[in-house]
Amino acid sequence: MKEVLYYNALYDCYQSLLTEKQRAYYESYYFYNLSFGEIAFNENKSRNAIYKQVKDVCKKLEDYEQKLHLYKLKRELSTLKEDIKEKNIQQRLTKIIEELD
Repeated sequence: MKEVLYYNALYDCYQSLLTEKQRAYYESYYFYNLSFGEIAFNENKSRNAIYKQVKDVCKKLEDYEQKLHLYKLKRELSTLKEDIKEKNIQQRLTKIIEELD
């Protein structure tokens, strides 16, 4: 399950770097939960060809992340944003407590 969430997060970052067919196969498998056999039937391709394409897309997503680090940066920015929110909340609470005293 973690692997699927990770690949979907990478896909969000890098989908524009994939071909239309790669996106279609990936989405069919990971988003629409179609089996490789079902995708192969719909696309008139072999099951192994679809399997290889989906695995190649996952490998490409990992390679893009290794080179570009967009997902890592996105996570770090999100964490920083939450830290800033938390600090602002703490400052507001401190101010309210001081006003009550």
